[in-house]
Amino acid sequence: MNTLVSVLYIVAFALFIYGLMGMTGPRTAVRGNWIAATGMAIAVVATLLLPGMGNWLLIALGIGIGAVIGVPAARRVKMTAMPQMVALFNGVGGGAVALIAWVEFRVTDGYEGEPRYVAIASLFAAIVGSVSFWGSNVAFGKLQEILPGKPITVGRLQQPLNLAVLLAAVTCAVLIASGMRSEWLIVVVLVAAALVGVMVVLPIGGADMPVVISLLNALTGLSAAAMGLALDNTALIVGGMIVGASGSILTNLMAQAMNRSIPAIVAGGFGGDAAAGAPGAGGAGDRPVRSTSAADAAIQLAYAGRVMVVPGYGMAVAQAQHAVREMADLLEAKGIDVAYAVHPVAGRMPGHMNVLLAEADVPYGALKEMDESNSAFPQVDVSLVIGANDVTNPAAQTDPASPIYGMPILHVTSSRSVIVLKRSMGSGFAGIDNALFTDPKTAMLFGDAKESVAGIVEELKVL
Repeated sequence: MNTLVSVLYIVAFALFIYGLMGMTGPRTAVRGNWIAATGMAIAVVATLLLPGMGNWLLIALGIGIGAVIGVPAARRVKMTAMPQMVALFNGVGGGAVALIAWVEFRVTDGYEGEPRYVAIASLFAAIVGSVSFWGSNVAFGKLQEILPGKPITVGRLQQPLNLAVLLAAVTCAVLIASGMRSEWLIVVVLVAAALVGVMVVLPIGGADMPVVISLLNALTGLSAAAMGLALDNTALIVGGMIVGASGSILTNLMAQAMNRSIPAIVAGGFGGDAAAGAPGAGGAGDRPVRSTSAADAAIQLAYAGRVMVVPGYGMAVAQAQHAVREMADLLEAKGIDVAYAVHPVAGRMPGHMNVLLAEADVPYGALKEMDESNSAFPQVDVSLVIGANDVTNPAAQTDPASPIYGMPILHVTSSRSVIVLKRSMGSGFAGIDNALFTDPKTAMLFGDAKESVAGIVEELKVL
């Protein structure tokens, strides 16, 4: 039986890696998901075949409850709520690892008679899993607007307080690993780690939330791998390391895209949801704002040779991706070149804009990464910015006092003209004004993005 389990694990790992390869593009992502899911199903079956498995009724009950909750939630979630779901489901994985570590402590009577590495790996998993679970719940609360999107902090005491609580968790873990078997110690480890997760994510603002989600995802993978080491479970080790490694690489890439270090983000990110101002006011002082209409925007687009669509979270909120695709089809039918400039941290989770545009069947080849887009902007006649704010803010290049100074942005002002679709002059996640809105090249089309694009589509049809 052990040989069969080993063979099934190898098959599962191969499917994990092959499925991950499919995630490189929207055309193969669905197939990659199914392949990886098949691998996970094989890994679960193989684990259940191990000798000495526990109460089958409880196992079946747990699987049933998880399916009843998870499947409807995943099927019904709107694309605008996808970041929240990712944060929540990722956190559940970390929470499960933390609970398994607690159970392992109880079953072994405080790791009595277990090799030292088992205790160390299990305690590491308990701390990191608890941090991931509670941190992910705070991220969910911020994204769902249950909690304020702006940083919540106690000022200069925040970092010393975080370190003190983390030190308490580590100290108790060291005491357990050295032979102390009081169950209160493991409880303190889990509670202190939970406080670390909460206190680390609360001071991070909405502007950094995509990086935070990716980082917490990596932590969940690392905690699972550590728990796999403690339980001598190869599936947990390999699966956890794949998630941890890929999440770490993605986190680093996204931090680089924002020109920020991961320690700086963890130390307290910037930005929050600012109150939206009235159209034509408040966004950039008293400088004049030029407004436009759907009819005028349609004429400007129809006589362009090249158009660059710049999507942001406003497009996600309005669910405007299908209307954008219809508009692009009409423009392309007129011989106009249409492409999409996608910033790595546009939206509220990694790849948010890519997912939305793929849902609307936008050709993957039309999506341009930041460097390619910035090279193309000088040849673009019209840049159509749909709800993107901080990732197009010129202050990142021109204002050393700005909190986003140095962050790479999309250079939409290099194009011949800019049309910004936005509900109001309100700030983005970073909570700062956007000078793009008052640039002489820019015309503002105020209103719901989906309705605005639909208005442009109707005007294009009669031109």
